[in-house]
Amino acid sequence: MAAYIVFMRDEMKDPAEFGRYMDAVPKTLEGHPVKPLAIYGKLQMLEGPAIEGAVIAEFPDTAAALAWYHSPAYQQAVQHRWKAGTYRVFMTEGL
Repeated sequence: MAAYIVFMRDEMKDPAEFGRYMDAVPKTLEGHPVKPLAIYGKLQMLEGPAIEGAVIAEFPDTAAALAWYHSPAYQQAVQHRWKAGTYRVFMTEGL
């Protein structure tokens, strides 16, 4: 069953750190079966508090999603995202 990791940026605090994060992420995806579905496209809030940006990534299953998220390469890159802004991130299974 497909799994989706969703990143919601609430507030950008350090654009330079965000740039470092975005530069690092592509290499973290090498060897992982991921399909990017949305990457900071135009947003239209329909309900709830506004967010500044969103990313949705599809993986074949939760094990694959967690393997990427917990990989040493991503855990190194994510340090820049944590410095860059305030995020909420969740994983959900598909149908």
